[in-house]
Amino acid sequence: MCGKIYKEKVDMRIHFIAIGGTVMHDLAIALAGQGHQISGSDNQIVEPSKSKLQDAGLLPEVLGWNSENITSDLDAVIIGVQVKDDNPELLKAQELGLKIYSIQEFIYEQSIEKTRVVIAGRTGKTTIMSMVMHVLNEVGVEFDYLVGSKVKGFDSLVSFSPQNKLILLEGDAFEASCLDERSKFEIYQPNIALITGVHSDFCEKNISEEELFARFERLVKSIVPKGTLIYNKEDKSVSELLDATKDLKLNRHGYNLPSYHIEKGVTYLHTDDANIALRVHGKYYLSYISGAMTVCEWLGVSRADFYSAIETFEGSIRDLEYLGGKDGSVVYRDFSQSLYKIKDSIRIVKDQFEGFNLVTVLQLNDSLIKQLAGTQSIEYFLGKSDEIIMLLPEESLEGEQENENIKSIINLLGNENNVRLAKDINEVMVYLKTIENYQYNLLIISSNEENPLPYSELMGGFFK
Repeated sequence: MCGKIYKEKVDMRIHFIAIGGTVMHDLAIALAGQGHQISGSDNQIVEPSKSKLQDAGLLPEVLGWNSENITSDLDAVIIGVQVKDDNPELLKAQELGLKIYSIQEFIYEQSIEKTRVVIAGRTGKTTIMSMVMHVLNEVGVEFDYLVGSKVKGFDSLVSFSPQNKLILLEGDAFEASCLDERSKFEIYQPNIALITGVHSDFCEKNISEEELFARFERLVKSIVPKGTLIYNKEDKSVSELLDATKDLKLNRHGYNLPSYHIEKGVTYLHTDDANIALRVHGKYYLSYISGAMTVCEWLGVSRADFYSAIETFEGSIRDLEYLGGKDGSVVYRDFSQSLYKIKDSIRIVKDQFEGFNLVTVLQLNDSLIKQLAGTQSIEYFLGKSDEIIMLLPEESLEGEQENENIKSIINLLGNENNVRLAKDINEVMVYLKTIENYQYNLLIISSNEENPLPYSELMGGFFK
């Protein structure tokens, strides 16, 4: 049975349909490193997946789908989330009766004998994951993991080995594959699950708030009997979730915002023994720290060891990052394709530097334009920033008057004098140079991975 891959057969033949996917390529490389025979296909492979697959000797020679890639001697076929049910390779695998997995189903079967920890929720999943990974790494605990985006200090999104007894899994509420409508996180059947919050902006995935709540309810119900649910006490939606699942025989452990203070832009976490100067900012990160500490305690890490390790935590790769400062003003950068994360980032910088005004430069992409056009109030998401410059993507400039989403954004802006739309980076620079940066801070938020905003150039224009 494939669930005993490492114990009974070390040379399995596994084919990946859509091997170029963000997680798929890292899983393929990890399994090849374990001695399995890996093949794969995709109709498009971009960087960094392309180079990583090439270095591992797993890059397909020809792009596209070919049913001849699927043969009866394959032990398993793993399909990416973007694979359609009419994919010719998938159809051939079904015709041959091969075992077909989503990523999550495959990971679960290989982790049946491991302690499975799932981190899920509206915001903060990757940040809490990266905190737990950092702490466990610092205290010398070996573990496997699957995370949604790159974490500082770790080269891959996936690490998997037969000997480790613990696996950390970032939870996702969306469907696992075209063949499996279950939410990804419920497939894992965790021993320990952490939920930061439930409700969010899932409009692009066409998930209603009611359906989203139901998916999180199924996650809680998927926790193994006498397993542990760790939850954010301060989130109302989580309280509703607890009430809906109160009859389940689980350990429940809530966490909340710890005691802290901010001094000269530095956040200090209060502990019984001392105040710890942190390298991350804002009460959201403090809440995440509290959640991560609760997870680590359930995994046997002492509070003293946790505090010692978290003091050196610098955030995940896509967290807020300090770029520079001058005459008391500072510049931060961030990456986000979610209005909720952007809202949180703006609030963090504002709260961290009381008495300072904030200028936010936001790089729009198609996703953010759709989210902005679909909201009732831009101020709800961006209102904490004193000045906002939104840079339109180049592809939206042709026939701009015909772009209904941009029209909607312009209408929503109305008389918002503190929000500006810029057509190119030069317009952004011109405006930044008009700001007297005394008592002003700058937050630069990119949304395009391949072509982010020119951080150094914008900081130079701000500081003049």
